[in-house]
Amino acid sequence: MIRGQYFEEFTVGQKLETVGRTITETDVVNFAALSGDYNRIHTDAAFAATTPFGQRIAHGMCVSAIASGLVVRTNIMEGTVLAFREINEWKFSKPVFFGDTIHVDAHVIDVKALPRVGGGAVTIKLEVINQKDEVCQTGRWTVLMLSKPK
Repeated sequence: MIRGQYFEEFTVGQKLETVGRTITETDVVNFAALSGDYNRIHTDAAFAATTPFGQRIAHGMCVSAIASGLVVRTNIMEGTVLAFREINEWKFSKPVFFGDTIHVDAHVIDVKALPRVGGGAVTIKLEVINQKDEVCQTGRWTVLMLSKPK
């Protein structure tokens, strides 16, 4: 079922805020198993207590993946996304700790028709924000979106 927006329905300046999601120890353990990244800052509480963070932190890429899922949950791309094309200027500004709740603020910053792919490129600026209103990650995605059927 098509629930997402077609390329022609995206407009520069369009804004979207996702629901929140709490980052759990299970998320981090599962991501470590999936990625093979068992860095002690993520998986060893005693070691992490000796670091400047004072506790374990979630993998940056784990948080990015969860942020992607939060955007997808809005259904803006459901059935209309062709491909995830680029991640640009991604910055990890603040750590995300176990128990933090994040959400994503997304803003469409560019749209470019690509008739040869049957749609266009939509560039979205994202901010991953924690429960303290601190920006933890920022960057831009470019996604290829389908055109409206004629």
